[in-house]
Amino acid sequence: MITVLLFAHLQEQLGTDKIMINKTELTVTALKEKLEEEHGWNQGQPFMITINEEYAIDEDLIKEGDIVALIPPVSGG
Repeated sequence: MITVLLFAHLQEQLGTDKIMINKTELTVTALKEKLEEEHGWNQGQPFMITINEEYAIDEDLIKEGDIVALIPPVSGG
């Protein structure tokens, strides 16, 4: 199982703060596609992805037990 944590407007868009993916492994690209197909997530949104608190790129492999975070951009004032 892979845990995907959602923050800010991503929580609102998908209606939850966490999604559980029943896969043993997949790439970041495959995760984005799965979220789009199954949850209606718009890949055009800017955000950062981390795997176990390390920034990730599309080719990185997510493994069973990993915690992925989708972090939208933040602004300060």
